[in-house]
Amino acid sequence: MPFLELQDVHKSYFLGKEEFPVLKGIDLQLDRGEFVSILGESGGGKSTLMNIIAGLDRKFTGKVTVEGKLLDHTKEKQLDNYRRSTIGYIYQSYNLITHLNIVENVLMSLDMTTLTGSQRKKRAISLLKKVGLGDQLKKRPNQLSGGQKQRVAIARALAGDPEIIIADEPTGALDSGNTAEVLKLLDQIAAEGKLVITVTHSQEVANHGTRIVHLTDGKIDGDKRLKPAYPVAGEAQSGFRSKPLSAGASYTNAFRHLTFNFWRNSIIMLGTAIGLFAVLSFSGLGNGINAFLQDQINSMVNPDSVTVLKNPAGKKMSSTELQQSMQQFASDPSKLLLTDNQVNRLRHLKHVNKVEPGYQLSTYTVSYNGKNSNGSGIQTWTKGFAGDTVKNGHIPGDNEIVINKNQAIALSSAKTYKQLRGKTVRLTMQWINKKNQPVQITGKLKVVGFTSNAQTLPAATNYHTMRRMIEKKNGVTEANYVSVNVTKSTYVKQVAKTIQGLKDNGKYTYGAITVGNILDTVNQYVQIASIVLSAIAGISLIVSALMIIVTMYMSVSERTKEIGILRALGERRKDIRRLFTAESILIGLFSAGLALILAYGFSMLLNHILYKIVKFNMVQISAANIVSIVIIALLISFIAALLPARRASRLNPIDALSAD
Repeated sequence: MPFLELQDVHKSYFLGKEEFPVLKGIDLQLDRGEFVSILGESGGGKSTLMNIIAGLDRKFTGKVTVEGKLLDHTKEKQLDNYRRSTIGYIYQSYNLITHLNIVENVLMSLDMTTLTGSQRKKRAISLLKKVGLGDQLKKRPNQLSGGQKQRVAIARALAGDPEIIIADEPTGALDSGNTAEVLKLLDQIAAEGKLVITVTHSQEVANHGTRIVHLTDGKIDGDKRLKPAYPVAGEAQSGFRSKPLSAGASYTNAFRHLTFNFWRNSIIMLGTAIGLFAVLSFSGLGNGINAFLQDQINSMVNPDSVTVLKNPAGKKMSSTELQQSMQQFASDPSKLLLTDNQVNRLRHLKHVNKVEPGYQLSTYTVSYNGKNSNGSGIQTWTKGFAGDTVKNGHIPGDNEIVINKNQAIALSSAKTYKQLRGKTVRLTMQWINKKNQPVQITGKLKVVGFTSNAQTLPAATNYHTMRRMIEKKNGVTEANYVSVNVTKSTYVKQVAKTIQGLKDNGKYTYGAITVGNILDTVNQYVQIASIVLSAIAGISLIVSALMIIVTMYMSVSERTKEIGILRALGERRKDIRRLFTAESILIGLFSAGLALILAYGFSMLLNHILYKIVKFNMVQISAANIVSIVIIALLISFIAALLPARRASRLNPIDALSAD
């Protein structure tokens, strides 16, 4: 039984509907140990016949059998495996990959074997030494002569230990000396038990083989044996077998090409990195602002405290809706008062250890030595405020008051305001009486400290002092807010939710505001701003994606012949797609790395500048931000590579090999 057999093979090309027959019924039987020359003039169908034998050409009629098994040319997966395991191709134009050195060129075949990495490299070097290139291992193809290039091609063809070696005009571009050496190598390969098929139009070259098959006008018109085939000593055991290309090998090959064109790719990586850097920096700035606001609020307000207000609408609402509703009832403050029973009801709630009723009044005046200072937002002191809210002095007791630093300066001077501590000032406030009429509340109080932030706590006295002052003027003594202190921070939201759910006569009685509510609202605005800024920065990422797409399409065009070579070696469409996708993903990863370096450098510089002003690191890049940026970079690069990679994988191997 012949090793390779072709039966009634016909092949035609079409120009429109017009048919041009190339092969007109080829019947041929070939065995291992033969050095067969397919001889004929140009245009006679030799190369077409070789492409069919090599599993590159799929559109023909007839049968091709290998070791008695039909080779189904309609099944692409079977052909890929056939080229990978059985065929070694040597080209007239060498078809070496220019950005790889000669060892790496040979490794392209060995990457699709079961050999380990070290074994593959050892075999590649051994084959190159065998063809006389042991001293040229670090050179790239463009640094070699024509004869040396052809020897590299032979070494690559032998790398996977194929049974069939096809040489298409292997000496067409060589001088007589190199021609003799190449033919000698091919003869040695046949002597080792391989089937060597060479295509030539030279009778002199054909005479070096064991057999000449003459092809004229698509038909075999001669089959002459020059000498017996070399003996085949049973099944050769190479110690390894072919396998599909691994993902790791694809990424290695992609990295080699990326570094070969590093400077061109670096421009793309820089452009992508700038977009990623902008998004990362704005996210880090948003984190820093949120952290700064949280730090500031927590430094002035007790996070374990819940501020309880009267729910004037009687329906369940969020903290923002509650504050808006209270503003609507500002003209009728009696609607916002909490009875003693309603205050006492809160004392029995689970996880609550202190309930303090209080007053919040909108306007007030502090007078001293004929000077007046107006303010807004005086209230009673509760545990709802952080202990260090009073920066100079102590929290107010009975008949005592703390005022903010700016008011103290207004009543004295910037240099002497601290001397106001211990002095008695007159406090005037606006409240309502039991008839819901405005009434002026006055009293003399001792200044015992100063607050540093007028917006958080302009002025404060204690509850008993405020209530006594109100009673003297027959004012309404019901509190208009309650500070509820929770045993642990983890229970704050739970307690607030419970309070909001309490009802009287079917209507919700209370509203509750926590530090978390305040922070959530502030963070929401900061987050919106960060998203808007990041979205603006994201426009550059779209441009970067377009740059990657253009680069990948350029790469496909530049590497068309390489794609054909890889397909001829046995790589699958999947491998070609992965090669270009891998290169794009590597661009994305390097871009993300560069973006991180830029972002950290920027954050360190900005934090150094701003820390002198606010004593806080305003740019805080989190691990989540880093992960997000890497994911964004990978997604952009992957999506950008999809169409170019798909185009590369769909190229016809024969057309790709003939590309310039």
